[in-house]
Amino acid sequence: MAAGDVIENETGTQRLIGYVLDVGQPDKRARCALSVTDHHLNRHNVLHGGIATTMLDSAMGATASLSVDPSGRTPFLTVSLTTQFIAAATGQSELIATGQIVGGGRALMFVDGELRDGSDRLIATAKGVFKRVPADKLDAPKGDGR
Repeated sequence: MAAGDVIENETGTQRLIGYVLDVGQPDKRARCALSVTDHHLNRHNVLHGGIATTMLDSAMGATASLSVDPSGRTPFLTVSLTTQFIAAATGQSELIATGQIVGGGRALMFVDGELRDGSDRLIATAKGVFKRVPADKLDAPKGDGR
């Protein structure tokens, strides 16, 4: 993985959870990788579903971005995301979420995702719809909060 192909420590969520995005694979499918620690587990000692969903959302959104931007940084917003939990990720392990575009057009992208552990066991799947942020909205001034 080349340094320009990795997105890390870019957002507060990324710094808090500790995942890394790989946007440099030739198949144009982003990968979200996480080394699971005790901080990622729920009270049942398995990966918290919110962490799994966040990883899938990040990989899938970056995959949508790769459809228009080789850096994977063009903003796409999550319109809808459904996660199906298949197996529990227990203990400390390496997880990788991957996105794959399955349809869409100029404004909306339909993306599927998979979350797998280091032994390639399927942990969760997801289906999502992602909307490209229009260029004229990228530098829009922020409101005053009212």
